[in-house]
Amino acid sequence: MSRLTISMPDQMNEWVEAQIAAGRYGNVSEYFRDLVRRDQERREAAVAELRTMLERADASGVSDRSFPDILEAARREARQKGLLGDEN
Repeated sequence: MSRLTISMPDQMNEWVEAQIAAGRYGNVSEYFRDLVRRDQERREAAVAELRTMLERADASGVSDRSFPDILEAARREARQKGLLGDEN
């Protein structure tokens, strides 16, 4: 097992210590292992989602719409999902 030394602002350290004091984690190492595990899971889920999107796109074939039409549809969908402001 590897051993790491990290530096962080006092406010962050207080947060970590509060999580331990609240019984959420047994020690600092458990807290950071959980953070890394969650980050790995989040990234793996994002990659899986991208793969699914690419597979769907590949299976859908070639569009007969023009690029500006496709771009406008993507912007409209992004606005509906709150991912893009009204100015774009």
